Amino acid sequence: MNCGIAQALEAFGDWWTLLIIRDTFFGARRFAHFQKSLGISSNILTNRLEHLVEHGILERVDAGTHGERYEYALTEKGRDLLPVLTALREWSDRWIYGPGNEPLQVCDRRTGRPVPRMRPRDADGRELGFGEVVVRPGPGASDETQGQLRSHKSEARDD
Repeated sequence: MNCGIAQALEAFGDWWTLLIIRDTFFGARRFAHFQKSLGISSNILTNRLEHLVEHGILERVDAGTHGERYEYALTEKGRDLLPVLTALREWSDRWIYGPGNEPLQVCDRRTGRPVPRMRPRDADGRELGFGEVVVRPGPGASDETQGQLRSHKSEARDD
């Protein structure tokens, strides 16, 4: 599918994969840590870790202990998922848990203050609302994607 969201979901695979990435952000590095934290079976965890390594989101790092023991670390590609996880957490905090019931608080390491909510902004830094953005075909848009966008625009005008 010629869509960035669809391709990102393909790279993630399933919800276990995002939870593994989340735990890696929290500091988990070893197979046993992921398994204990997530309560995931060994075969599923092995599969998901291999998937993340194949997609360049995690890398296997020699743990430096006796035998073949590895740890997993986020690659640059994996670290770039911080805004994705942040957006999912913020949405859940607002719509699932509700204000004042957030299970986690993300804070600035330097100041200790909570990080402000992420919002789309224009080139001058002004926050943009839902009605202030438009979707256009990008340079990699297939003919099908361009047709779908045209179709959606005409449907919106008919409403």
